Formats: sequence, structure tokens, C-alpha cells
Amino acid sequence: MGILFSPVAFVVVKIVMFWKADRIMRYLVWIYGRGWVAIAAPFVRFRREGFEKIKIKRPCIFVVNHLSFFDTYCMALFSFSDVAFMVRSWPFKMFWFAPFMRLARYLDVENMEWEELDKACGEILSKGTSLLFFPEGHRSRDGQIRRFYSGAFKLAVERHVALVPLCITGTDGLLPPGRWWLRPANIRLRALPAVAPETFSGVSAHTEMRKFVKDIMTKNINEMRLH
Repeated sequence: MGILFSPVAFVVVKIVMFWKADRIMRYLVWIYGRGWVAIAAPFVRFRREGFEKIKIKRPCIFVVNHLSFFDTYCMALFSFSDVAFMVRSWPFKMFWFAPFMRLARYLDVENMEWEELDKACGEILSKGTSLLFFPEGHRSRDGQIRRFYSGAFKLAVERHVALVPLCITGTDGLLPPGRWWLRPANIRLRALPAVAPETFSGVSAHTEMRKFVKDIMTKNINEMRLH
């Protein structure tokens, strides 16, 4: 239904806000995610933590662990919409989503060389738009954080952009990989303090940053699951 009404919504936002096409589409994707959160709200408890305690200076780079396809909808819990997602190839194979993703300047990081990705991300950041990465690449099948890829961290260091870790729990109960229906769940999205790339130095700066962020995310996720 949202896809059918998106052309009308696009025109309305364009007339009212005078935004460029990619900014409008990111806003509409955010609204679409909010719609799914509202649909799930009767049997899902959503909790947003930490955002009010930290000052997120944008643009920045968000990294979030990955448990479920519904993780992307939960990013609608942000109070802002100007975030471009950096994802692998498979979402672009869904023909009903792919045109909207491309218009929103979402990037297929799996099929881009580093130089091409760095340039494209630099252009997006220069317009004040934040980036969001799922550094594991794939959804975790057991709820545990898997190996992190380096792209987000290398970009943060080379572009001198703060990186904000996000921890999500509960979406693997709501909609785990391989299931197509929703179940009651408690979902928490926690923002951790921004990590400054200047904290790390030398040729291995992004590697050290990646390890540091993975460690603090693992600690917080384990704590969130216990309480």
C-alpha cells in the first residue's frame, strides 16, 4: 500500500519541503518504517535507549548489529530520517524495493570497489546525510555478534567522521531469518556514545577502532539480554 501511494507522497513532500529526490525518499522510507512499527506495536514493546543521553552530531556513521530483516524498520525509531543505508546485494534483488533504495542513495557495498564506495560515501556525507552500516554483513543466526567487516571503520577514520554504535535486541524473536510471520517480542535499540576516529592512530587505526566498537557492542548486547 505504501508503495502505491509513494508517488503522491513524493510530490507532496517536494512541494512542501523543497528537498531533493534522495532526501525525500529517505524521509518516505523512514515513514514506511514507522508504519511497520505501528502495525507491530499491539504485540511488540519497543524501547529506545541512550539517544537522550548522548548528543549525536550529524552527519555521522552508525553501525548496528544484525538479527532480522525487521532491523531496518526499527531504524524508524530514530527521531530523524536523513540516513542512507549501506547494505549487501540481496535487498536490491527485490524489484519492489530496489528503485526506492537507489533513489534514496542506498549503496550496494557488496558490489563496489573500495575507491568507488569511499567516493560515493564521501559525497553523501558532504550533503549532511549520515550513513548506516550492518558491519556483520549477514543476519546472525544465533543472536551473537559475528565478525565485523572493516568498511564503516575505515571510512570513519579516513573521512574523520564520528561513529555511533547501535545495539538492537529482540528482533530475532519477532522475525528471525527463515520465518515470514511476526511473533510478540520486546525490542530494544540502544545508542552508545560516539566514538571519535582521532582516538585511534597509525596504519591499523581502523582495525583498532573496529575491535573497540565490537567489544563495547558485545558487552552492551549481553547486558540488554539479561535485563
